[in-house]
Parts: sequence; structure tokens; C-alpha cells
Amino acid sequence: MEKEGLKSVEIEKCKKDISDIKDQLYNSNKVMDHTRLSFINENNKITLKKDIPMYPKYTLSQETIDYLKTPTFDIWHWEPNEMLSLLEHMFHELDLVNEFNINPITLKRWLLCVQENYRNNPFHNFRHCFCVSQMMYGIIHLCELWDKMSREDLGILITAAVCHDLDHPGYNNTYQINARTELAIRYNDISPLENHHCAVAFQILSNPECNIFSNVDNDTFKRIRSGIIMLILATDMARHSEILETFKSKYESYDFSKQDHLNSLKMVLIKCCDISNETRPMSVSEPWVDCLLEEYFNQSDREKSEGLPVAPFMDREKVTKPTAQIGFIKFVLIPMFETVAKLFRQIDETMVRQLKEAQSRYEEMKAIEDAKKEAALNARQNDGNGES
Repeated sequence: MEKEGLKSVEIEKCKKDISDIKDQLYNSNKVMDHTRLSFINENNKITLKKDIPMYPKYTLSQETIDYLKTPTFDIWHWEPNEMLSLLEHMFHELDLVNEFNINPITLKRWLLCVQENYRNNPFHNFRHCFCVSQMMYGIIHLCELWDKMSREDLGILITAAVCHDLDHPGYNNTYQINARTELAIRYNDISPLENHHCAVAFQILSNPECNIFSNVDNDTFKRIRSGIIMLILATDMARHSEILETFKSKYESYDFSKQDHLNSLKMVLIKCCDISNETRPMSVSEPWVDCLLEEYFNQSDREKSEGLPVAPFMDREKVTKPTAQIGFIKFVLIPMFETVAKLFRQIDETMVRQLKEAQSRYEEMKAIEDAKKEAALNARQNDGNGES
């Protein structure tokens, strides 16, 4: 009994020591868990943690192949390995493997390495990457973009969508800047996360085993690199108004042959895909709101503990699901998708209508919540009057 007692004491002491070490690490360097890239080797290349054979070869049914092309695709029914196979299928089906002369094994390795370098955040994770990429794929098919732009452009759109949130730490740019993290310092407070996503994307591509563009000539690679960087940087919501207004100034006389017009469209398209959850059916979109709020609340809790400013839309004591979504849908999503719909009418029928339905649904939800609060308030007042 004495030995067992001593053992228990040692275990508790060990637990306390570990807890103290964690606290010391956290307090001494707030950004360690944000910016650590342990998978980078001495040559500044990101390497695979495991090599092929990796995920099994899936045979996709024709029903799945057709469904994958639709913006209403349910992204919750797929395991990580299945999502890898579906992404692989997109590159083959869009003829990007032939366009860029991609070695199919290299494509598999690249996708695996991308998956390994998304973190297990509540929202900004590999499933979000798949969700955005699938929406881009769906829009390409819905709007038949192969008739409007080159295969190279389509490859840039899909690749940027796949890479757009690589190694996202789960804390947004505002936190990075206010906490003066290593990322904010490195990128001078200018889109620190988006710059980081770009850097990680090209660190992966700098590894020959994962470079899906290794067989293109230098000029083509420069265009691809420039295009991917442009699109990933466009996903910074701080640039939302600037990018949308630039596109609005062009769509009245839109010309697909002009490079600046094409670039403006591509930036708006990746923005649409990045925040497109509410264009999907409610059963698909609503779980994403819970995931996003969880990530927001994690950040605001941390900001409070560190004495940093807290955005009201991230504060668990102030925000609810409907209040989080109504304004975002009404003032951000609908205006942006309606603008794109002026160029592609298919967007109006498929996505704008769904957004308006979502707005109505959340407004009803808010009305119910407000009624319950008012009833509870009246009940408390009546109880107070009765006691007096």
C-alpha cells in the first residue's frame, strides 16, 4: 500500500510538471503552436510523412462522378481517403493531368502532402479544403468555364482552391496582428495567413516528389505560380470590397480575352467558393456554422486570456447562430453571388436562391429566439412583481 501510495504521488507530480512545462512554453512564446512547421527539412522543402502505397484505389460510381460536379454536393459523407480520391478525379476529369503532363504518382503524393499539412481545426481543416475545391469544380461545370478560359486557368483555380488554407493555425489575421505573432512580423501585418498559405503551398511544390508542375516550362510555371499566389491572397476578407468593386467595374463590358478581366473574375470565383457553405442545402451548410463558431470561440477565449481585443461576432457571450449568419448572408454573400450571376445566369438559379432561403431561415430562427427571450424576461418580471 505504501508503494502504491508513493507511485500515485509520483504520477501526480509528473502530471503537474507536464502542466507547468506547457504553461511555461505557452507564456514564453505565444506563437509556437501557430507557426511551427516541423515537416520542413534542412533544404526548406516540405516532405511526406509517409509514401505510397497510401490511400486505396476507389472506383467511383457514375452517380458519384455526376454528383461531384454539382454545387449541392454533400461533403460530409466522405472519409479523408475518399476525399483524396475525389480530388484526384477532378484533376483527371478536367484533363489537367494531360495539360501539365503530371505524373499520376506525383499527383497522389502532392495530394497526400497537402492533406498532411492541414491542421485539425474545427473549421479550417482538410474537409474545408475539399469543400472549397469541390465548389470550384462544381462552378467550373455549372458555368462551363472551359469555354471561357484555358485549361491552365482551370488548373490554377483548382490548385489554388486546394492550397488556399494550408497550415491554417485556427486563429485569424486579426489575432496574428494583435498578438504580434511570428507570422504577422514576417509578413509585416499584410495578409499574414494568406501569405503563409502561399509559402507552404510552394514549399510543398519545391519537393520534386510532390511537384505536380515539374514538367511544365519555366514561363508556364511562372504564370501558374503568379496565378495561384494572386488567388490565395484574394481570400483575405479584408480585401473583399476592393476585389468585388474591381470586378463590378468590369462586368458591364466584360471581355474574357482581357487578362485583367480574367484575373478579376478568378479572384471573385475563389472568394465565392471559400465562403460558399450557405449556397448548399441546409443539412450540409448548418454543421459548418457550428464548426466556425467553435473556432471563433476558441480564438475569443484566447484573446480574453491574453488581454487582446475581441470581435463581437466571435464572442460566445454575444453571438448566436442566426446573428452570426444573417448579416453575413445579406451584406456579403448575396451581393457577391448576385454580381457573379450577372455574368453567369446559372448562379442565380442555383446559388442566389439558396442564399435567400438561408437568410429567411435564419431570420425565422432569430425571431423564435427573440420571442423566447422576451417570454423569459416577462416571466422573471412577473415573478418579481409577485414577490413584492
